[in-house]
Order: sequence, then C-alpha cells, then structure tokens
Amino acid sequence: MIVESDPLNQTTAGVYRAVRSRVVPRLNLLAACRSQRELLAHPVYRELAPLVEEALATTYVADFRRGPAPPRPRYRVVAWNIERGRQFPAQLELFRSHPYLSQADVVLLTEADAGMARSGNQMVAEALARELGMAVAFAPCYIAFGKGSGVERDTGGENTFALHGNALLSRYPISGVRQIPLVNGVDKIAHREKRLGRQSAVAARIEFPNLTIEAVSVHLDAQSTQRHRCLQMRAILDAVPAHGPAILGGDWNTSTYDSSHALWAILGFWLRVMMGVDHVIRNHYLHPERRFERALFRLLEERGFEYTRSNSPGDYTTCYDATSGDAVRNLGEWVPAWCFAFIRWSLRHHGGRCPFKLDWFATRGLEVSGPVVLHGLATGAGTPPLSDHDPIGVDVVVA
Repeated sequence: MIVESDPLNQTTAGVYRAVRSRVVPRLNLLAACRSQRELLAHPVYRELAPLVEEALATTYVADFRRGPAPPRPRYRVVAWNIERGRQFPAQLELFRSHPYLSQADVVLLTEADAGMARSGNQMVAEALARELGMAVAFAPCYIAFGKGSGVERDTGGENTFALHGNALLSRYPISGVRQIPLVNGVDKIAHREKRLGRQSAVAARIEFPNLTIEAVSVHLDAQSTQRHRCLQMRAILDAVPAHGPAILGGDWNTSTYDSSHALWAILGFWLRVMMGVDHVIRNHYLHPERRFERALFRLLEERGFEYTRSNSPGDYTTCYDATSGDAVRNLGEWVPAWCFAFIRWSLRHHGGRCPFKLDWFATRGLEVSGPVVLHGLATGAGTPPLSDHDPIGVDVVVA
C-alpha cells in the first residue's frame, strides 16, 4: 500500500496517526509478553493486529522537489545509517554544506525514526527530504514499545507514532515504490527493546533524465546469523528485477558474527581473539566477504552484482569504542558485564577501538567511480560523531 502525500502537508498519513491514537497508548498492555507467540495470543494484540499490519505495510511517499533537476554525466548515491536521526539538525546541516554530501542525488537511509522521542518526534526522512527539496519513500519496519535501547531510554518526552524504518530520497522522480519485507533473525518481543514488526527494504525506480535505475535501501538484521543475513539478501534480490541497472546500498551488518544470541557472539569473539586480533581486524572485520560472510557476497555475484569497484576496499564504516560509556551501556543490555574487561584487554593495542565494515553498495549494469567512506563527521572539535556509522558514497557514471 502506498500513501501519496501533499508536499505542503506537514503531517504524516492517516494510518500513522491511527497508530498514534490507537496502538501506542495500549503498548503498555502488551509489554509483559515475553515472546512473539505470547504476543499473538494476547487479546489486545488480536484487536490491534489489523491496524499494526496495515501501518507496517504502508509506505509513505512524498515529493518535495522544487523543480526538475538537470541531466548530469554522473549521479552521486549516498548510503547512511543515521542512527535514528537523533542528531537530525546537525545531519541536515551536513547535507546542506558538506562538499560531498551536498552533491548527493540519491540518499539511501537506514535507521530513520518517525515519531520517536529520541529524535524529536519528527518524521526524519520526510523532514530531510522537505528541507533538501527531494522526493522520499519511507518504509516503516517497527512500532517501538519504548524509547529505544541503552542511553536512548534516558530521552525525555514520549513517542508519538513510535515508528522506525528505512528510506530512499532522490532529487529526481521516483516510481514503482515498494517494500521488501524480511524475516526476523530473532524474536523481537523476547528482547528488552521490544518491537512489533520486521526489517523491510524500500525499493524504487530512480528516473534520471538519461538513465533509469532500480535503487534499494537495505538494512539487514544485526541480531542474526551470517546465514540469516544471506537469506535476507536473497529475499531482496528475488524482489528486484532480474535485469537492468540496479544499486543496493545500506547497513548490511556484516560483522562476521553469529549475533542471534549473546552466547554465540561471546564464543565467536573468543575464537577471533585466538585467531589474532590484528589478523582478524585486517582480514575479516574489514573484509567480511573473505570468510565469515562469504555466502552473502557470493550470492550477489551469482545474481550479477559487483561490490569491489562500488566500495572503498578495506575501509571501516563503523568503529566500536570499548572505552565509551554510551557504547558499553548499549552493548551491556545484551552481553554480561564481565565481557568488557576482556574486550578492552583484547583491544589494548588499538586504543580500545575495533573497526568493522558493515555498510556496502552492490551494483549491476552500471559504471561506477570514486567510492568513499566519510570519516569523522562532527559539528566541531570535541563534539560526538553524528552517527555510529559513517556515510558511504559512490558516483554512477552515465555511459
């Protein structure tokens, strides 16, 4: 289901407002559920289920472009996990003023809030598109029970729509917008950060004046196995046209870990320490395609996609800082406290920091150039990064 929005309308679609008035006030009645199975049997959820399913299947589409953009010999695509949009004003200013980001023609956003207190209760993707003069498609993935995880729980105020999802923005017309729902890697009700829903990629045709491409904003599950992430990518590829120019981009969570359960992740970390921390960082964390996530990348190749020329090889896109109080608190909701002393010890030669390559592009039938990772984006000296992920970019060259 697609909801077309009047560009002058500052509110979200009616179905999202129904979530605010009918679903969010009753989530506290469902909070005691300890599993998806228990939730599905709850009488309150059975009553709300049709609205919940409709809301999560409703893609928000709006066009805030102020006029036709000109044809170009190359078009810039940026993918960024914006960490909910918690620092939205600074992120918006970066898109306006940064020499690279300000030239983006297509933006693939992951982790975009809509009506969450932690991001000012605004619809982040819509607000960004409106301010930049772009068309937008937002696919909600989850309705959140609470304010989030870790430090997000300290946020003041209450959620309005309580939605969270992925988005695609473009300076050029978009068409054929659709969601690609993905199967969850774990039971989202069995965790402390309870959520209704599932990950969902958002796809659309980008109609440049001299080129039409299929673009997909992709966020694969962090709490899942390597095999499950591969299966999620397979579902996306099955939903993409089999032929023609296409680009997939976003946070694929290629951590190399089985993170479906804390125990498996802890054992996996012990294994990697025994393999040698320096060796694992250089050859696996920064090159997950070589071994631990090989099946996912081989699948892309089998479907005609390439990823070597479309990405900056061996360049990290996120860095876990074991010395950061916020990072420790966030991860501490999932792993025991005793793990952190071992993590800090294992990273003692790296300043307590561990880089990962989680964010990727894959392209088919396109000539690309200049892949980059934009590190160290902040509003000034001593200020925190604007997201826990760095943006990635690549230029699509018109043959």
